[in-house]
Amino acid sequence: MTSQPNLSTLTANAKPVSVGAEAEANYHVVRQTLERITKTWRSQPDLEELAREAGLQPIQLQRVFSRWAGLTPKQFLQAITLDHAKALLRDAASVLDTSYEVGLSGAGRLHDLFVTHEAMTPGDYRNRGAGVTLKYGFHPSPFGQALLMITDRGLAGLAFADPGEEDAALADMCQRWPKAVYVQDQAATSATAGRIFDPAQWQPETPLNIVLIGTDFEIRVWQTLLKIPMGKATTYSDIASSLGNPKASRAVGTAVGRNPVSFVVPCHRVLGRTGDLCGYHWGLTRKRAILGWESGFAGPALGENSGFGS
Repeated sequence: MTSQPNLSTLTANAKPVSVGAEAEANYHVVRQTLERITKTWRSQPDLEELAREAGLQPIQLQRVFSRWAGLTPKQFLQAITLDHAKALLRDAASVLDTSYEVGLSGAGRLHDLFVTHEAMTPGDYRNRGAGVTLKYGFHPSPFGQALLMITDRGLAGLAFADPGEEDAALADMCQRWPKAVYVQDQAATSATAGRIFDPAQWQPETPLNIVLIGTDFEIRVWQTLLKIPMGKATTYSDIASSLGNPKASRAVGTAVGRNPVSFVVPCHRVLGRTGDLCGYHWGLTRKRAILGWESGFAGPALGENSGFGS
């Protein structure tokens, strides 16, 4: 549906770019680097080796990461270590205690999407989307091609696709509500894509409205996910406990995996109790990338002696 962006458009400007073709081009390099690191974790490849694998000079690779997340490659790699994941979980139990509300103050909400939400009626879900019209479009994002689906009431779906996987991503989303009417409309979804992926537009005065279409239990789980601020994480068991059913961790995991509004409803911030990533519907490499990208926006850069390669 779209070709891989040309990396020659990358510039030396250090300001992170979160929207458009350049952000997607940067992600392709980051994804390749992450896959390389995952396969050779024990050897801890250095910057020169990673740059060579990506077909770039070390300074070019440094520039890509700076443009993509405002972090150096080393800082980014530190942000995806197990130790850092455990640090995100430090307040896992208490992070769900605070009720989510638009404009919630505090350090954890300084860089967040500011979302309001509503749920379709149980009848809408049981009818498998009958009577619902969903406009959709593909847009470049910091995490590959993003498929957005919107209703006249707000964002209802957000999926990701690597080059050549767009049709599969669309089929995946359409089978969730098979009786809905789907209309391709890039112009209608463009503004929403910018609102989601451009942090400059993350303003409490203009909250992003999302529409949740699922079972009662799924919606309760997805609403709980909205309480997790950027720079924090929680576990499946903590979510189950917060819902008053500590033994429902497996059911929570299933509901998290069926989250139709990826990134916005931050299912990527749910980890295993020991800090392992567990799973992610759109791929573990993308989950690592999102968590690392968020580290560049959630607080000060990581110290030079706090993780990978130190």
